[in-house]
Amino acid sequence: MCGIFGILSHPIVKDDVVKATDALAHRGPDDCGFYISHHVGLGHRRLSIIDISGGHQPLFNEDGSICIIFNGEIYNHCDLRQILLALGHRFKTRTDTEAILHAYEEWGEACVGHLRGMFSFAIWNEQTRQLFLARDRLGIKPLFYALQEGTFLFASEMKAILALERFPREMDEQAVAAFFTFSYIPKSLTIYKNIHKLLPGHTLTFKDGRCRLKKYWDLHFEPQYGKSEAYFIDGFMGLLEDAVRTHLMSEVPLGAFLSGGVDSSTIVALMSRNLRSALNTFCIGFGGNSGGHLDERRFAKKVSQLFSTNHREYQVEPRIEPLLDTIVSTFDEPFADDSAIPTYYVSRMAREDVTVALSGLGGDEVFAGYERHLGLFLQALYSRFPTIFRERLIRPIAERLPERRDGHYTINHLKRFVRSASLPADQAYFGFSSMGDLSLLKSLFSEPNRFSLHFDSCRDLFLAEFNSENVVEPNDFIHRAMYCDIKMYLPEDILAVTDRMSMQHGLEVRVPFLDHVFLEFCGTIPATLKLKWFQKKYLLKKAVRNLLPKPVLDHRKQGFIGPMTQWLKKDLRFLLESRLQASELMRHGFFNERTVERIIHEHLSGREIHDTLLWALLIFQKWHDRFIGKH
Repeated sequence: MCGIFGILSHPIVKDDVVKATDALAHRGPDDCGFYISHHVGLGHRRLSIIDISGGHQPLFNEDGSICIIFNGEIYNHCDLRQILLALGHRFKTRTDTEAILHAYEEWGEACVGHLRGMFSFAIWNEQTRQLFLARDRLGIKPLFYALQEGTFLFASEMKAILALERFPREMDEQAVAAFFTFSYIPKSLTIYKNIHKLLPGHTLTFKDGRCRLKKYWDLHFEPQYGKSEAYFIDGFMGLLEDAVRTHLMSEVPLGAFLSGGVDSSTIVALMSRNLRSALNTFCIGFGGNSGGHLDERRFAKKVSQLFSTNHREYQVEPRIEPLLDTIVSTFDEPFADDSAIPTYYVSRMAREDVTVALSGLGGDEVFAGYERHLGLFLQALYSRFPTIFRERLIRPIAERLPERRDGHYTINHLKRFVRSASLPADQAYFGFSSMGDLSLLKSLFSEPNRFSLHFDSCRDLFLAEFNSENVVEPNDFIHRAMYCDIKMYLPEDILAVTDRMSMQHGLEVRVPFLDHVFLEFCGTIPATLKLKWFQKKYLLKKAVRNLLPKPVLDHRKQGFIGPMTQWLKKDLRFLLESRLQASELMRHGFFNERTVERIIHEHLSGREIHDTLLWALLIFQKWHDRFIGKH
């Protein structure tokens, strides 16, 4: 895995290219390379995985007219090589990078359709003075770009662009609203007005001062109802094992994240089938006042013992204030999914033994594994009750319930359900997925009218994905929710946190569940087989029942999250109250002090769980201090 940077300007200042590329050194500690001419500068930091001795970048074609810088892995590069050799291309390395370069020579921009893997890359054609950027289908690898006063920049992380101090740091208020709606910043938005994400499944061509964006792939949900469960199980398990086998491609040590859940355990089981030596597995637990319900180490141990892995554990303690700085500096913008904490530590532990780790990430999006998917299923049943019964009886009772003292989300999920379940399906799912009711989120700001339209735009952005035509059946709400997750939550939350926190330690993480061939097949499986009889991941669990221990299959899903609810009440209470006191909030004046004080009180008293919103406030304060307040 690597870091890439580029700038098109006139003239090019070599020191700028070196400085920006060096900001990505953590992504590629093994090597660096540059190409600089009077109008283009390209920089590359390399983490060596394939063809360790011969994979220096930028990499050029035979006549030196086209070069590439690449971040990712192309799992079918050996097959591509044979096709391209037969077409007359000559290779000088064994890298997957060179396969992309020759594929571009042969097929132009359509080369992306031939790639199976995770990638972001840039190809520069010196003769035509055209730049071509591409990002993989699901957004596993990041790519940012900016066009500022005739200068075009791109990078794997925004910090490389921000390393050029003349670049403006103007905050995008719609992105602020998006952050406080979802805890991450979705789609092409970033916290900076002038920096954008290249969307997953898209390419960008830059020539003569203009950008042209093009979508080359999307996922479609077209269920085939005439097929049996056995047909689908045979189909997706064959494709998943093939994906795992291809993801084992490496010239360096590899292992796996093993949380104890179904997804990571399935990946470990399939890896063990295809490895000759014992697999290295890594698991996280939690200390402090956390409550035992979040700790899945006992299930991970069962899987480790079954497959005889070399298993390591690490216990995260609530001494995480220094990690606030790391999270903010790693993302370059506010990001409030607290799974960043265990991801950071499991990546650090894994990097001590391996350079590549496989993850079960993506299984929830593919097989309907989230509580909100079940909530949407129940919403269809709940909406049949008379409105007066739902709104005059059930909701008032639920609103008065105190949260559980152990920090479990059972009551909180019930409250969130009854607040949104009477709405149409798309708006209900927005309610299940957002950090809070829009009226609460708007009241968070000292000038609510200033942000009101931005919050409404965030909701509309979400609803547009839910109502996409890529789900062929209008009332297939589970698939609509899954498609929305794949377009919003997947790339800019869980894939983003996995990429940033693993690359902080120079660790490459691979995600077989997000192999696009596997995903396309799963799009043909009816939603009724993914969520059946109130059981999430019904078909996946049935498929792996003979592979995994029964307790692993049957225990309640925890997710890769920490005990932030309890930590904020106890271990991190001083941090919470000191960093969100009135004097701290007044330094920039964005937030309504009374609203912030109220949500802190509700959380500490057990009246309501506001852990994500409070963590978001802490992160925003830290980000503003670091990136805006001092500039």
